[in-house]
Amino acid sequence: MPKAELLIRQRDDLPNDVLIEIKIWQLPEIDPERPHGLKYSLYCGRHGKRLVGYDNERGKGDHRHIGDREESFVFVSMEQLIQDFYADAFRIIGELDDD
Repeated sequence: MPKAELLIRQRDDLPNDVLIEIKIWQLPEIDPERPHGLKYSLYCGRHGKRLVGYDNERGKGDHRHIGDREESFVFVSMEQLIQDFYADAFRIIGELDDD
């Protein structure tokens, strides 16, 4: 059985102990839960706590976490996914207190 191909693996350590990690895989085939053929995990956290996350784990489909809130979103493209993630992440980072 063919394996998923890792397309992007990126880690950025930002000021104020903020960590951003992006992992995106091309799946060997599409399915109803992942019609775009991608599996992904985009994470922005600080001190081990997730601030923003985008993922598509089985059973949940395309969704994002903003703080404690979880909501579905419509996947448009990999480029749009990354752009939307960074927009949310930098908005939340900008709201952080420097402690």
